[in-house]
Amino acid sequence: MFYIYAISSLKRNYIYVGMTTNLEARVERHNQGREKTTKANRPLELMYSEALDVERHEARKREIYWKSGIGKEKLRLIRDKS
Repeated sequence: MFYIYAISSLKRNYIYVGMTTNLEARVERHNQGREKTTKANRPLELMYSEALDVERHEARKREIYWKSGIGKEKLRLIRDKS
């Protein structure tokens, strides 16, 4: 099982999209500053996730969608509604 997730910075206008097999541990790593790409944007909150029971390459396609311009725009709408 793969998870596609989006985390949002509580300090800046920043959304990060990633893929993992252990969602809770991955989000915790981001908030502990153990991930270079998100370290400067902490604290972060999980704003979106989806579980996919597919092969890795299929999950990667979904991750790429959420990282695209349309995907990021949808994530901004989700974040701004909260």
